[in-house]
Amino acid sequence: MNDTEFQRFADAAAHCQMSNAAFLAYAADKAARDLNRTAAEIATEREVINELFAARRHLGRIHGLFNQVAKALNSGADAPHLDAMTQTVGSAARRMEDAADALLAHRDGGAPA
Repeated sequence: MNDTEFQRFADAAAHCQMSNAAFLAYAADKAARDLNRTAAEIATEREVINELFAARRHLGRIHGLFNQVAKALNSGADAPHLDAMTQTVGSAARRMEDAADALLAHRDGGAPA
C-alpha cells in the first residue's frame, strides 16, 4: 500500500470511528461475503477493457447470425422471434456502449459526455 492508499484507508477507518485493524477486518469480512460483487469492485481497468473487447467479439458473431437470418428470410423462411431477438441484441449493444462510455469517463476523471 502506498502512502496515498494508506492515508485513504486510515481516513476511512477514522470516519467510521474504528481502529485501522477493526476497519480492515470488517472490510475483509464484508468483501468475503459477496465474492461476485467484490470481484467486480476490484477488477482492474485492463480486465474491464478485456471484457468489453470480448463483448464486442460476441456482437460481431451476432452480426454474422443476423446476416444468416436475412438470407433465410430472403429465401422465404419464417422468423417468428426476429423482433424480440433484434430488441435484445440492440439492448446488449447499448449496454456495452454505455459501459465503454463510463469507462472512458472514469479514465478522464469526469462524467460521461
